[in-house]
Amino acid sequence: MPRQPTFEKVDPMQRRDFLLALAAGTAGCLSACNTARPAAHSASPASSPTQGSPQASPTPSPTPSPTPSLSPLHLQDGPPPLPTPSPADSLITGLPENVGNVVAITIDDGVDSSVVNAYLDFAKDSGVRLTFFVTGSYPSWTDNRDKMRPLVESGQVQLANHTWTHPDLTTLSEGGIIDELTQCENLLRNTYGVTGAPFIRPPYGGRSSYTDSVCAKIGYTTTTMWYGSFGDSGLLTPEILLGEAQKWLLAQHIVIGHANFPTVTQVYGQIIDILRQRSLQTATLDDVYFGPGHNRHV
Repeated sequence: MPRQPTFEKVDPMQRRDFLLALAAGTAGCLSACNTARPAAHSASPASSPTQGSPQASPTPSPTPSPTPSLSPLHLQDGPPPLPTPSPADSLITGLPENVGNVVAITIDDGVDSSVVNAYLDFAKDSGVRLTFFVTGSYPSWTDNRDKMRPLVESGQVQLANHTWTHPDLTTLSEGGIIDELTQCENLLRNTYGVTGAPFIRPPYGGRSSYTDSVCAKIGYTTTTMWYGSFGDSGLLTPEILLGEAQKWLLAQHIVIGHANFPTVTQVYGQIIDILRQRSLQTATLDDVYFGPGHNRHV
């Protein structure tokens, strides 16, 4: 939002004293009125015409327009500088060391549509790049389509697969796993025109070599875990959430948060402060593994 101009008020007592001084015409009163604001029509000495020279009308100076200011949340513009991408491993918990001072903030679930909406505002105001792991059955992913789609198109927001109904994959058959991933994938394709592959985050972190291999059969070749969490899959206090953010927002970490409860929406400013203090930039997983600003249209 542009910064609104502020206007200094003239003290009524100062205005009265100033007028009295003009009426009295005494040097003492004039001296006492030096602190009053000059009348708006008074010319400054520099603008007084020089004796003997033709008097010219001064050229009015244009009124300056307020300079638009960045949001107090502003952190970055676009993706950070990154090395040439290499394919992701079949199981990742953090980013490659060569990405430098970069962190991936990944947001799961989407139980609360208003929290997803607030995360999108946060992304727009700050430039922070987010990877959402979508649980497709929650209405938040269609409720917020119009606001989210431009961010997906630009590559600032990435959408990946967190299944359709959030089951523990280790409890499902092969067909059950494939059905969960396929329904979510169809939502991403039909609503946003992108694929979530190859990144799958198993709900509750429940995975095995068997579940990984089943996911890979339909293109989900990178099981994406994490190296630190905001701890907000359930309801907690802002102080606890910030303590976890302080602990885990570090270079090359993949940090997990949740769009389930509004606590996180109260501390976006403090999260930005942590990132600034540590000179961290954010990146999506697509930025890191496919190239800055990449979005995988289908």
